Amino acid sequence: MTADNAATADDSAAAGATERASRDYATLDYEVADRIATITIDNPPSRNGFNGTMRDELIAAAKRADGDDGVRAVILTGRGRFFCPGADLSGGESTFDFTSKRHAEADEGDSRPTVDGVRRDGGGQVALAFASLRKPIISAINGAAVGIGATMTLPTDIRIASTDARFGFVFAHRGLVPEAASSWFLPRIVGITQALDWVYTGRVFDAEEARTAGLVSRVVAPDELLDTARDMARAIVDRASAVSLGASRQLLWSMLGASSPWDAHKEDSRLIFELGQAADAREGVQSFLEKRAPDFQATVPQDYPHFLPHFPDKDRID
Repeated sequence: MTADNAATADDSAAAGATERASRDYATLDYEVADRIATITIDNPPSRNGFNGTMRDELIAAAKRADGDDGVRAVILTGRGRFFCPGADLSGGESTFDFTSKRHAEADEGDSRPTVDGVRRDGGGQVALAFASLRKPIISAINGAAVGIGATMTLPTDIRIASTDARFGFVFAHRGLVPEAASSWFLPRIVGITQALDWVYTGRVFDAEEARTAGLVSRVVAPDELLDTARDMARAIVDRASAVSLGASRQLLWSMLGASSPWDAHKEDSRLIFELGQAADAREGVQSFLEKRAPDFQATVPQDYPHFLPHFPDKDRID
């Protein structure tokens, strides 16, 4: 092999390790490396403030990761001092008045989805896009996560925070109510009493209080945050079947609304019966018996079985 060919091979290997990186979005970075997609909120003009463009791009990025067989886990994070400090309020007092002229002009020719005859909450569209993923998703919260910045992380599976992170459910201070389906997610994560404490007072609190209440599972130094998230993601994807991860995520989230353990038993029985016949189950057993790491070949969405549960209601998330 010549030096030039060797260099080319090295470059190809490096490209394969990094896989894909792009700035296809105005408010986000999207990168895939080591089978992990990293979605980084990066919108300096609004200090990572949430707006309509970010809404659409977060939904698109979530769908992109979900539909990529080369992605097995997702990390959501922010760049700079802020994760997402809430809605971009530069529009002034009509920011949340969707009947105003400003919104009517912005939406002209753009048919926004509705529910029960009213425009759907944009934060809720993002939350449901994250909720519907068939890949584990970790939030690495680097700074202020207030309003939608906090609520968009609730449908993610694991939340870790930098010591610089701050949280706030400040909706009552803006004359609003918690959005992004957080009235469903937040009490299930931290309990109704703690949820109401934060919502009633609207106070901004630190990462340690978030950890104590169970909103985040770990607090780390700022320079350790992304490495910690990546280590957690790699620990998930390196030894687990992609189909099993997706099925487990959908199953556990969907059972939060089940009326009885019998509902879980019915789903468990179907899944064990069907997945037990698949190649990944055979590989899982054989690798254990041979005392080696498993080599699971099935991918998502390509090999995701049609009979697996969907959370939330598949027909309502778009």
